[in-house]
Amino acid sequence: MRRAVLIAVLATLVVAPAARAQDSCLGQTSAANVPQKPGPPLRFGITPGVQTGQLGTGPQAPRTPEDPAKQLDALHELVPPGVPFVLRLHRFFWSDGEAGVQRFLALADRYTRAGYLVELQLRYHPNSSQEGDIPAWTGFVRDVVRRFGPNRRVVAIQVTNEVNLPDSPDSSDGYYAGGRDALIQGVIAAKDEARRDGFGQLAIGFNWAYRYTPQGDQSFWDYLRDHGGPAFVGSLDWIGLDAYPGTFFPPVDTPGGERDALVNAMSSLRCYAGGANIPASVPIHVEENGWPTNPPVRTYERQTEALDTQVKAFDDFRGTFNVSDYRWFDLRDSDSTSPNPQQQYGLMTDTYVAKPAFARYRDLIAQLSVRNPPAPARPRHLKLRVGCRHGRWLAWARGPSRGVKRVDFRVDGHLRARDRRPPYRRFLRPPGRGVHRITARVYTRDARYRLARRVHACAHSTTRAYFVG
Repeated sequence: MRRAVLIAVLATLVVAPAARAQDSCLGQTSAANVPQKPGPPLRFGITPGVQTGQLGTGPQAPRTPEDPAKQLDALHELVPPGVPFVLRLHRFFWSDGEAGVQRFLALADRYTRAGYLVELQLRYHPNSSQEGDIPAWTGFVRDVVRRFGPNRRVVAIQVTNEVNLPDSPDSSDGYYAGGRDALIQGVIAAKDEARRDGFGQLAIGFNWAYRYTPQGDQSFWDYLRDHGGPAFVGSLDWIGLDAYPGTFFPPVDTPGGERDALVNAMSSLRCYAGGANIPASVPIHVEENGWPTNPPVRTYERQTEALDTQVKAFDDFRGTFNVSDYRWFDLRDSDSTSPNPQQQYGLMTDTYVAKPAFARYRDLIAQLSVRNPPAPARPRHLKLRVGCRHGRWLAWARGPSRGVKRVDFRVDGHLRARDRRPPYRRFLRPPGRGVHRITARVYTRDARYRLARRVHACAHSTTRAYFVG
């Protein structure tokens, strides 16, 4: 539980000298005093994974395992048609090595094939031999970008998690030596690799947990200012907010009090970020926001009220604080029978029975979400033809080149060649025997087209590979 952290927070707030309080980013205390400015609609999402990061305890396995079919059924019921919806995949640990990378590649593939967008919570979370080795960590970050970036529906990476919290190794990377440097250098490495490989859809950011002690948070943001510099700020596409009013901080709110708490969180974050030279033009992503149940103490009805109040608060002040994205934490309980509320954040029980908040979140998404832009129709003359010549594939893009900026040729998702002017024709070497997937991505001034074929590796020089545009 979070009791030890809460006691420390409250004690510091009570005894902090008045002079220090004036210098800290304590934020607005009442939503009534803050103007509501217009802004673009929010892009919504959710954390679909069952296991939560435990504060004050170690990891706890779910009472019942995840059921992928039931999970996707629930997501299809939750998300209205025509809405871009982001699934935040959490607990991607550096210490899990290649097995962890493979597991998250499979998850990303499953969700994006089902029509969802994906973002990664990429945790520092080192083992004892990795802790403090920042060059090795940034090498891992670059490898993750290279391997997930070709999936254009993987749209964001959060580098590290809640580094401002130093007391909770399971949930927060601030516990580990080098956590702050892992955040700074990881963000720089991730953005540099995304730019180098042309993964323009991949937005890079980090998050802040609302909140630790004022002194602790000030130290965290001062460190980012002093050690990040222009390279760090220039690599940021967004900054994240984790806020749990009525659960973590503030620990108790009367119904509706979450609104004031979230305005306090947003205004504090903008103040701290500004002090670290991060401009207000960098949008806020609400990466975690939730309210757990634990009947009869924390009822399903109260969760519905809290969800409604919190989502509307972020929507009302999205223009004021430049909030672009919102994620609820999370889809399903880990253990609906546990006396620990940290196991019951879900909109569903651990047997996939919807709580009342499930329907309310669905309604709010339908009312408030940004909508997918209409997809441009693919010109009929664009075709992909695949064959072999001299034991290699020949990929050929031919046709009207007006408006075409470049053509990328990929084999099994890996970039093999890039042409920026005609003729768009390349030899591609098969990586091995069997069936492979060749993709030609045509980038024009107004749209991007993806054409693909499944082809056999070349056995003889009898086939040619063409992309005809």
